Amino acid sequence: MRVLVVHGPNLNMLGTREPDIYGSKTLDQINAMLLEEGARLRAEIKTHQSNSEGELVTAVQQAAGWADVLIINPAGYTHTSVALRDAIAALPVPTIEVHLSNVYAREDFRRHSYISPVARGVISGFGADSYRLALIAAARLVNE
Repeated sequence: MRVLVVHGPNLNMLGTREPDIYGSKTLDQINAMLLEEGARLRAEIKTHQSNSEGELVTAVQQAAGWADVLIINPAGYTHTSVALRDAIAALPVPTIEVHLSNVYAREDFRRHSYISPVARGVISGFGADSYRLALIAAARLVNE
């Protein structure tokens, strides 16, 4: 199994950015956890983070030739990016949308996702474990 994990804008600031909302783990710690969990599941994991919408779209497009599953935390682009939504819709592999916080318990504008309608599922509200749960779900999708 090959999984591309894409992290959106501001996630490079994890650990220092609003830890009461996003937790104290850094992005490097989350990626290390994903690699460890991936090894346990016999999955090859690649990660990519960008603050640029265009770079994220390109990363999603490139997943088509490599990944069996895309896990994406679109962060702020969840609520604004039709371009990212369209790239995911064109992807011939399932996508799992991930959020560290429970977006439905936050501001009204965070409750709308352009990504959810084109994702196989959404996992939110479990902090860094949202990624671990997504990876477990990815393994089940591939084995279906």
